[in-house]
Amino acid sequence: MLFDVYGPNAGFQWLGLAMVLIALILLNEFARRTKAGSIFMFFGVCGAMTVYCLAVEIGAASGAEWAVNNPTHTDMNSWFHYAKVYAATAGCIGFMMLKYSWGKIGRSHWFKAFPFVIVAINILIAVVSDFESAFRAFGTTWVSTEGVTLYGGWHNVFNGIAGLLNIACMTGWFGIYISKKRQDMLWPDMTWVFIIAYDLWNFCYTYNCLPTHSWYCGIALLLAPTIAGLIWNKGGWIQNRAFTLSIWCMFCQMVPMFVNDSVFAVQSVNNPDVNLGVSIVALAANIAALAYIVYRAKKLGVNPYKQEAFVGTKDFQKAMERRADTAYLLETEPASATAAEIAEMVAYNELPAEGESGYVYVAVEKDEQ
Repeated sequence: MLFDVYGPNAGFQWLGLAMVLIALILLNEFARRTKAGSIFMFFGVCGAMTVYCLAVEIGAASGAEWAVNNPTHTDMNSWFHYAKVYAATAGCIGFMMLKYSWGKIGRSHWFKAFPFVIVAINILIAVVSDFESAFRAFGTTWVSTEGVTLYGGWHNVFNGIAGLLNIACMTGWFGIYISKKRQDMLWPDMTWVFIIAYDLWNFCYTYNCLPTHSWYCGIALLLAPTIAGLIWNKGGWIQNRAFTLSIWCMFCQMVPMFVNDSVFAVQSVNNPDVNLGVSIVALAANIAALAYIVYRAKKLGVNPYKQEAFVGTKDFQKAMERRADTAYLLETEPASATAAEIAEMVAYNELPAEGESGYVYVAVEKDEQ
């Protein structure tokens, strides 16, 4: 068994998993469907969290008892948690810039690579954390600043490598589209191949390095975007992932008692042999995913990063079919959009749903007169 979900609290633990999963799915829908919902979650709530965390840390630094003993200070003080919450939220804001065509940056061709960059940064944060455990305590244990006992060993090394491979599994960096009603930023080339490889890697990371949180962030937090991305929000998985990750991280920064000290708290078995087995599965999955991407790239004769590698597949086509009509995009495009930006948007949006192998469009340098 991977988790200690036995005993008198087992019912609460399973209930907690269901509650977190449902809440994340619903909050993701709230955030993605309207501009107001997104702004509220990723500017309003994140701003409130920042003020709260600053107040706690300033109070703790001054020796105030209420702050020194505050769970946000004692249980969520590591570099990883703060890096993760702000990196995830930065991703959410960047995705909003793309889907709402905010400013010149949000309409720029080069900014379409932002989803790749911010996801790679988020993965690297976790990879560094995995390698940190291996470096600090290879073959033994160490206690984090949050009082969590962690094992270091080959499981960290294997999963760190899996994370690096997972970055290489992100293809079609510039194939970013806008869905109907501008509800989603779509990345059609991010199909189930990447999603499954990512989920296995990330589950292993949480299992290795967040044993007190893994029940929720390794299962519910991964299932929420995956369920939406594979069923009703094709092509929108990465936005689902960013939104749910940011929401969960903000919740944990302010209410860490839920996962650490309540009847809903769950510990992993925290056994290095089990960790090793999980890491081998994650590494094998990412090797297989990358090998398949190389195979498809050679088959199509494309650079899988500049062009889309999953053109013609069922998932890719379903995601492309969710694009907004060109007429709607033209109506909602900001008045400040240049002729080159509009031409680029139209060119991408007019591609057939099955895609076009090797297609690359680069906007002209100057506006057409």
